[in-house]
Amino acid sequence: MAYMSSLSFSTSFQANNPIFSPPCPSISKPKTLTRTSTVAAIPPFSIAAATDIPAVDSTTIAVIGGGSVAALAAVLSFTDPERRRRLQAEEVGGGDKEVVREYFNNSGFQRWKKIYGETDEVNRVQRDIRLGHSKTVENVMKMLTEEGSLNGVTVCDAGCGTGCLAIPLAKEGAVVSASDISAAMVAEAEKQAKEQLQVDNDSSSAAIVMPKFEVSDLESLNGKYDTVVCLDVLIHYPQSKADGMIAHLASLADKRLILSFAPKTFYYDLLKRIGELFPGPSKATRAYLHAEADVERALQKVGWRIRKRGLTTTQFYFARLVEAVPV
Repeated sequence: MAYMSSLSFSTSFQANNPIFSPPCPSISKPKTLTRTSTVAAIPPFSIAAATDIPAVDSTTIAVIGGGSVAALAAVLSFTDPERRRRLQAEEVGGGDKEVVREYFNNSGFQRWKKIYGETDEVNRVQRDIRLGHSKTVENVMKMLTEEGSLNGVTVCDAGCGTGCLAIPLAKEGAVVSASDISAAMVAEAEKQAKEQLQVDNDSSSAAIVMPKFEVSDLESLNGKYDTVVCLDVLIHYPQSKADGMIAHLASLADKRLILSFAPKTFYYDLLKRIGELFPGPSKATRAYLHAEADVERALQKVGWRIRKRGLTTTQFYFARLVEAVPV
């Protein structure tokens, strides 16, 4: 069982060629991001698939896989996740966007509220994804604060979820406009912001500007901001639509655009397909992986270049993080 041996690695952030590390629910001041973690050597799953397979752990996958890529490919050839996705879309009367909205307003909201929160009522996979997402948020905060104060800086948090990024941004003095396609997520983000930021306002000498939250899909966002951040949302867009979305987000940003996405490699793509074998009762939304080269090409088309890049990985979460600036 060589696949179950432990793998120790150090995660840190730096310009040009980093590998990252981020805690989300309660983020204080950004801190040095060098740490050593020990995880199972089996690589992580797709975010969307992993939350719905609590009974399938890395041991099971190691037994299934065990290096037999050909055997896995044969098993996958008999599955039809696309049919399941089509049926799901038919149920809500639309395509990917409608499925995402429906999911995150109902069963998905309950699941991800727990993952993004601090409750102990999460399984091992969900706890691991919480850690991975919080690492990404922490690294974004380091990116944004290492060049100076955020006081008065305007930030668009596109796909804000329950406010894991919007709230710490506001604590640092940023003027935040946060949005999400899910009304349930936005309501929870507003609730969390009022609870956390009011306490900080009472004990702080400088007034904190409450983030402005709204229900909106990415396509409908407008305005101009110093910085636009979009974390873990491109997973809901195929590359053909992601190019246009990246261009749209860049058009909203004056100084920089920060994106995170699930990177597309042969191995990650294979593991995503394995995850689709175990959709669970909630039938999680479709997950799209993106090659870093495709994202970089989309940015270059609209006159932007990647200045910093990194990778956040845990056992069940992986995300490429890039910071782009105008050429």
